[in-house]
Amino acid sequence: MDRLPFRELWAVDFEYGADPGPRPVPVCMVARELRSGRLLRLWRDELPARPPFSIHRDSLFIAYAAAAELGCFLALGWPMPARILDLYAEFCATTNGLKLPHGRSLLAALTWHGIPAITSEEKTAGRTLALQGHWTPAEKTALLDYCQTDVDPLGPLLERMLPAICNRPAGLRQALLRGRYTAAVAKMEHAGVPIDTDTLDRLRRRWDSIKLDLIGEVDRDYRVFDGATFKADRFDAWLGRQHIPWPRTSTGRLQLDRDTFKEAANTYPQVAPLRELRSSLAELRLEKLAVGPDGRNRTSLMPFAARSSRNTPSNAKFIFGPSVWLRGLIRPEPGRALAYIDWSSQEVAIAAALSGDQALLDAVQSGDPYLRFAKLAGLAPDNATKQTHSQVRNLCKTCLLGSNYGMGAASLAQRTGTSVLFAEQTQRALARAFPVFWQWAEHMVDVGELRGELSTILGWTLRVTRDTRSTTLRNFPMQGNAAEMLRLACCLATERGIQVCAPVHDALLVEADADDLGEVVAATRAAMSGAACSVLGGVDVGTDVTAVAWPARYADPRGQVMWERVSALLAREAARYGDAPAAWPEISAPKPIRPRRVRGSGERRGLTGQVRCAGCGRWVRKRPEADDWDETERAYAGDEYEEHYCEADFGHSLDLTSEEEWAAWEAFEREQRTAEVDEVSEVEEVEQVR
Repeated sequence: MDRLPFRELWAVDFEYGADPGPRPVPVCMVARELRSGRLLRLWRDELPARPPFSIHRDSLFIAYAAAAELGCFLALGWPMPARILDLYAEFCATTNGLKLPHGRSLLAALTWHGIPAITSEEKTAGRTLALQGHWTPAEKTALLDYCQTDVDPLGPLLERMLPAICNRPAGLRQALLRGRYTAAVAKMEHAGVPIDTDTLDRLRRRWDSIKLDLIGEVDRDYRVFDGATFKADRFDAWLGRQHIPWPRTSTGRLQLDRDTFKEAANTYPQVAPLRELRSSLAELRLEKLAVGPDGRNRTSLMPFAARSSRNTPSNAKFIFGPSVWLRGLIRPEPGRALAYIDWSSQEVAIAAALSGDQALLDAVQSGDPYLRFAKLAGLAPDNATKQTHSQVRNLCKTCLLGSNYGMGAASLAQRTGTSVLFAEQTQRALARAFPVFWQWAEHMVDVGELRGELSTILGWTLRVTRDTRSTTLRNFPMQGNAAEMLRLACCLATERGIQVCAPVHDALLVEADADDLGEVVAATRAAMSGAACSVLGGVDVGTDVTAVAWPARYADPRGQVMWERVSALLAREAARYGDAPAAWPEISAPKPIRPRRVRGSGERRGLTGQVRCAGCGRWVRKRPEADDWDETERAYAGDEYEEHYCEADFGHSLDLTSEEEWAAWEAFEREQRTAEVDEVSEVEEVEQVR
């Protein structure tokens, strides 16, 4: 630790109470100065108006998952430390790409480095004690002791991790930059996203009631539902009438997963309402959306959790996680306004800047690189526009973005509804149009395999193992550096006093007084421009702005039709029961009446890319396996994945809530029994012949 250029090194941990949605409420704090050994143990009524230790530039603030501790700083009204080192972020950075048997918790990091630690049972007991709300004097002492068990190992952990940090070129500066981002994360989680709680309350109370009506409204144009059941044969017939090609499984059945519908909706807009409906019916859990008593959506942004280092907030708790139509709940308060500012063609711009392909850079600066590629490939005339040649543009967009991760011709043909031959011709045209980029992308794969790692401009490194796919290596420079750009933009924006409500993949949602929104948007765009130029060596990336002021609400164009239909159904319910949501009768889905059947442990795969643990019943998107590229691609697309450890070693299968599924299972069992009887009969006949 003598190598660190700081006068004091403070390791800090808080215990706090925090339900999903509200801001954290600090309970106690323990801090230790690692050089002198000075120890502070303070209960919440002993916490002063300012931090009881130095937070200046000559002191280093050290924590594990520092965003949580800095959230307590904001709750107490304390200023942010000038220098922050988050050992969680550094553990993620030093082990990125490796298989971690115990995850990335503090206990896992201590175990990984061979440092003694408390047991997971003691950890659970201490966290439960922190959440109970009232404590006896003995319990206060016990909770402070538990909090200290999270502080004492930070010194040894820092000593073990410091060589890996300092041995990298500019390693300490890059680590401090990641720590700087945790302060921005704390500010964004503290701000939250404003939600129309009255409409949310109406939805929660009547969602199970209006689902069938919603199916009827949407299915009027498709005729693919039988009651609440989606019929694949009817959907197949509708696709034939619309002349829409659709991917199929090896057995010839339609692929009905979430990503197939997403790709189809991007190419064929008439599929979008059906996709939104299926997504809402399958995965919408309104009760899990984390909204605090102040009407703002807050949940942990989970920074650095993906291999690309992107944020991975919970899809169920984060307003930008569920179906896009639900974003209509985002609404500024009276006198306030929101702006959604996103980079345009960010990944293509990164590829152009890193590869040095001037032709691709010119295409990006033209404002529409996909249409520019179509013109260069001879697929569209020089006077083509996005409106006149939308289908060709979508084809070129899929081809160009897919080239970032090495999409094959067969996948391109399947996603765009063209022949494999035409897809191959399009990819060859891409290689001719942007030869420098094409060679650079293949070179990145070779570099990763030869060096055993790939790094972003600001030092986030992917370790390459025998299980790392070449497509992952090809895509990592774009995704990893896009994450760096977003983190730096968040730092610049929050440090300039801009209220950033949330980062969203390649965008920032900011809030301000309605009269000041123009200035805030200009400052945010300047911060995003500065971040792009810093990461890409002076290459700027343009931004687009969508602004709304009260009483309007934010609306994603992809979910506008669905939102209008849901709003009409809620208006009908309001006419029936009145305008006060609290007076509406609450409707819940009927419970299954058949008994649970023991069928052993395992998982059931859902239609949304998630799996349902048969031990505890929780739906999760697991960390992608090394040989599962479909899941890896979803993780790179910004979807959530999370570590899940079920308490049951071998659980029971879940109740089947679908009558159709139950009937199909019973039919399958009858077929199995019939087959066994037939087999026995054949054996008996053979024996009789013998």
